[in-house]
Amino acid sequence: MPKARIKLAATEINKLNEICHSIKDIAEKTKVKMSGPIPVPTKRVKITTRRSPCGDGKASFENFEMRIHKRLIDLGVDERALRLIMRVPIPEGVRVEIVMLD
Repeated sequence: MPKARIKLAATEINKLNEICHSIKDIAEKTKVKMSGPIPVPTKRVKITTRRSPCGDGKASFENFEMRIHKRLIDLGVDERALRLIMRVPIPEGVRVEIVMLD
């Protein structure tokens, strides 16, 4: 049976969990076989910058970090279920990628 793999990525984990929950509800309603959401390791982007804008004075630094949380969901392909998933409202800052597998 063919599958659809949904890859989700976001900087805010609450928005990501919200979408995962809505996809899970759709899978339960349509009785489609689902595995996931599988948490993928979080990517951390770190930037170190100097506090002083001109370069004079004390060499003090600031550290900034952005975390990118990822989830993976595998769904059995059902046309009705995929249409419902495509209509799920996606919040700002969440990246969704759907790939069809054999």
